[in-house]
Amino acid sequence: MVGQPLVPLMLQRHSAVRKPGTLAPNQFLRVAWLGCGMVIEGWRRNGRCGVIGAVAGGEVDAAGLVFVAEMYGVQVDQLAVVLGVTARRTAAVVAGWTNAGLAEAARLGPGPRWVWLTKAGLARCGLAYTATAPALSRLAHLRAVTAVRLALAATAQFGAGQAYWRSERRLRAKFGRRLGIREHLPDGEVHWPESGGVPWAGECWAIEAELTPKTVAKTVAIMRELLVRTGDYGCPADEIAAPGQPGRHARAIYLCSPDARPVVSRARPELGDQAGRIEIRPLPAGWALGEPAESGQPASQAGRP
Repeated sequence: MVGQPLVPLMLQRHSAVRKPGTLAPNQFLRVAWLGCGMVIEGWRRNGRCGVIGAVAGGEVDAAGLVFVAEMYGVQVDQLAVVLGVTARRTAAVVAGWTNAGLAEAARLGPGPRWVWLTKAGLARCGLAYTATAPALSRLAHLRAVTAVRLALAATAQFGAGQAYWRSERRLRAKFGRRLGIREHLPDGEVHWPESGGVPWAGECWAIEAELTPKTVAKTVAIMRELLVRTGDYGCPADEIAAPGQPGRHARAIYLCSPDARPVVSRARPELGDQAGRIEIRPLPAGWALGEPAESGQPASQAGRP
């Protein structure tokens, strides 16, 4: 429902997620789709969705590996928030992954080490992405998008609405091996199922993390493309913006650095009566390289088991 306020972008206490039994390799793909990327079919989750919490080692591996894969790579301080464990425990988890050949870890820029999956790690998750280290030119952007995802997933509304995040990497993968993609891909999508208990149930939101200013003209063009789109990514050309069909994105949420916000604010009025579908917010704490991630209360101490 257009016009409802954006859920607060602030990290709250994280609820633990548990499941009985063990995880089969072909179950990994399901992790990426539900909730905040942490719920596997057959798992129970608490009333609000956050990160996975301090659970059994195999479960930490399952959800943590898929989260890292979906985000291209993650810095270890943000990974600690994802896992809901201490920095020491996170280091042990990463060491286990690297020793098993599932991941690599290295200091690529300012701040903590980055972790990304190897070909074996992606195969273990059932994901067909190309194994590669995060591009140096994208490190700041990848950290900011991860901060946005964590902040959204940690709100009570996210869990109450049964929302889930769809990553830019997953959207890009829907194009297969086709080259020369001209369609703009958002940094992520948040899907709110019809069954969710929030006023905006049934909506899909495009998420854009803006760190550096583009031109006003380019920003307006991207906003229009997001709002007129009707089809899923990777759909046939005649479904991308089909006349008479409802828009795919009920709204586009721009989370901006101080440098980028003025341009985004100037671009929005250019959309005329569609400007209300664009929401502008500051990036959440912990978005910048070298800035500590917001950690909140350890998941082992928060919420119900």
